[in-house]
Amino acid sequence: MAKMIKAVARPPYAPPADVVNVDDTTSTLRYEDVYYEHSVGAVQKVHRQGSQTFLVNGAGEVRLRLEVWSEEVIRFFYAFGKDADDFSYARDPEARMQGTQVEFAERQDTFIIRTAKLELQLRQADGAVTILDRSAGHVLHQYAAPFYTRFTLMRGLDQMRLQFTTDREEGFFGLGDKAWDTDLNGRYLDNWCADSFAYGRERDNLYRAVPFFYGLRDGVAYGIFVDNTYRSHFDFNSHRDGLATVWTDGGEFDYYFINGPELDAVARRYTQLTGLPELPPLWSLGYHQCRWSYYPEARVKEVAATFREKQIPCDAIYLDIDYMDGYRCFTWNKDYFPDPKRMIAELRDDGFHTVVMIDPGIRVDDDYAVYQDGEQRDVFCRRSTGEQMTGPVWPSECVWPDYTDPEVREWWGRLYQELYVEQGVSGFWNDMNEPALFKVNALTFPLDVRHDFDGHRGDHKKAHNVYGMQMTRATYDGLKALQPAKRPFLLGRANFSGGQRYASLWTGDNVASWEHLALANRQSLRLSISGYSFVGSDIGGFVDDPTPELLTRWLQLAVFHPLMRIHSMGNNTDGAAEAQADKVKKAEREDRQDQEPWAHGGDHTRRNRLAIEMRYKLLPYLYTAFRHHIQTGTPVLRNLFFYDQTDPQCRKYGDQFLAGDDLMVCPVIEAGVKTMNIYLPKGDWYDFWTGKHYSGQQRLRARIKADRLPIFVRAGAILPTVNKVQYTRQLAEAETLHLSLFLADSGSSALYWDAGEGYGYRVQQYTLRRYGMQRDGRQITLTQEVEGQYNASFRYANIRLVGLTHPPGRVTVDGQLLPHALKFDQRTASVVVPFDFRTVVIE
Repeated sequence: MAKMIKAVARPPYAPPADVVNVDDTTSTLRYEDVYYEHSVGAVQKVHRQGSQTFLVNGAGEVRLRLEVWSEEVIRFFYAFGKDADDFSYARDPEARMQGTQVEFAERQDTFIIRTAKLELQLRQADGAVTILDRSAGHVLHQYAAPFYTRFTLMRGLDQMRLQFTTDREEGFFGLGDKAWDTDLNGRYLDNWCADSFAYGRERDNLYRAVPFFYGLRDGVAYGIFVDNTYRSHFDFNSHRDGLATVWTDGGEFDYYFINGPELDAVARRYTQLTGLPELPPLWSLGYHQCRWSYYPEARVKEVAATFREKQIPCDAIYLDIDYMDGYRCFTWNKDYFPDPKRMIAELRDDGFHTVVMIDPGIRVDDDYAVYQDGEQRDVFCRRSTGEQMTGPVWPSECVWPDYTDPEVREWWGRLYQELYVEQGVSGFWNDMNEPALFKVNALTFPLDVRHDFDGHRGDHKKAHNVYGMQMTRATYDGLKALQPAKRPFLLGRANFSGGQRYASLWTGDNVASWEHLALANRQSLRLSISGYSFVGSDIGGFVDDPTPELLTRWLQLAVFHPLMRIHSMGNNTDGAAEAQADKVKKAEREDRQDQEPWAHGGDHTRRNRLAIEMRYKLLPYLYTAFRHHIQTGTPVLRNLFFYDQTDPQCRKYGDQFLAGDDLMVCPVIEAGVKTMNIYLPKGDWYDFWTGKHYSGQQRLRARIKADRLPIFVRAGAILPTVNKVQYTRQLAEAETLHLSLFLADSGSSALYWDAGEGYGYRVQQYTLRRYGMQRDGRQITLTQEVEGQYNASFRYANIRLVGLTHPPGRVTVDGQLLPHALKFDQRTASVVVPFDFRTVVIE
């Protein structure tokens, strides 16, 4: 039986109080004050359905289905009422339960489900769950209270709650883009996609809702993914009472327990559930330049010419909302851009790709073709009363497509035809898709707006967190249909778990401050370990002007973030700026400086150029790391404690991170720093710049230079790089690949390379080169194994040995003595050999 409870002011996860008998006719409670609590209740029977699914029959009105997805992953599907909706946008359509042997036993007071790795104990008295690691006997996940559901007379189902035990020492990580410290223990957080202009460190709801987190306790890791699109809440021991509480504001509580015990294993298993992106076009990993806004055409051409004149590499220029005709998506302002096709072609000839913004808000205008067509097809969102949802964004009156309707998604995808196919735009930027509104306190739709939800109809309370995700899905699918042989590039803002399949992300409208530089790094790392490896921030800050030092330090950091893009509000003062001023008080920008890499001149320009050049030199390494992510699910960026999760020092140095497997980056996040503390985890490391060798598990006090960050390379790494270029297309003519061997007794690395565009790599048109290194006394052997049929432009490999203690002697390549002497300089030596070598021996 449900209990009727008199509502009192308390946290929604607090113990119930003030029980009222539903038959008490003397009660003066109003209907809006009454809610009902439900649970699984005493477990009467567990029915095994097939080999890996179990239906729990309890005395309460909450139903539970348990699914063993693999030896390491168990799904819990809690539902209230008769019409449970087992539908997911987050789960990859290709994700399947893996066949695994499952044991089931019934004891006097407990039901037991076992895999080779885990034991799940279901308590008969109340349905509470405990999960143990079978090999070590550790408790990994233990309910602190039975699963709880609340139903109110006025709001219906409004809470589904899980509460489990924790302690002060457990680390909680992930949860998307939260602007907070790396470890979330002690915090309470919400997930509700929100337009968060100039957000601060304490801002909770940002642009993404990613209900996935890691727990790390006593060196053992697990993950929990809550596949529920409603507003979700996470209390990680904020009361210091040893409790972690997760609840949602409706729907089914569908969550996956993901065992590690390694953090990397949790990351891989999470992406097996929610999917991975495609390999991006190589140009999208180059440097991008953006501002609000570049116009007219002459200004765009001036910016492009200045990059080439100053020899600062760049691959993409973005056009913000002012390229449109009166903020009408899929149109051009012909006064600013009279012939966009010609302009785009001329930019492409000079090595620049064009990326343009598309928003979801469609201007209400009977003379606007997109609005007319959408009206005729009834694609726009409607309120519960039937009328269209209208509101202000950039235009004073907009309507919004319902991207949760598959027919609307297909319609939306076709709208890119002219821009993408006929005019040659290379990539797109879906903005404002939380969805954002101006001039209203909530900044988004009212909750009564209705959505199709792919036939599982519901209101905006259910669809809000996936609205942006489904917009990027519609765009991505449309681009794929329009040009099937071309890899899409799409940058999105709002998103949900699983949205990494469709779009890259940036961290939103940040601020030009040192605090935001630190946040940009933490947010990018958090998003990366939350499934979104293709991530970056607005370099230098979107709001306000960065100092010369801040801009340089941000660029130096962004070398290692997969998306490398400067974006700023600029100094434009037209009508768009006035509209934004309504949204953000005192957002005047008349005196804003531009934010190109040469903005501060002199040595600042030189340092910024060096940073961007370094990005292009590292492209073979970064491209390989991205391909490894797509193949395995290992994040491109990882916190230091992913490298050694048993070392508490790795958790203390939360701003250091791994880029790929071999580089450790130490950001400079304070002004005027001359020295800083750095921690080297276990193993041996080399200073990237000097080649000096260090033993791990020690702190260093490093001297800081203005033109570089402290970077360290894992001993045993073989780092592939190229000579600097001005844009990625020039790499098709590169003849020399540099291989830097950071010497150890043994080591291995890889190079992945392909055409950088198209899908030839799916039919063996790639080259994957696995390098192995062995050191035996004074002899160093480098081997290469080749997979794939792509004929790269490289003809030579410049092998550089780092960490030598003696001048090397002779060199043999595939058994043939190389007549040229090695070049030796202090700790390094180099020699040029054929790119397709099999074995190089240096003595």
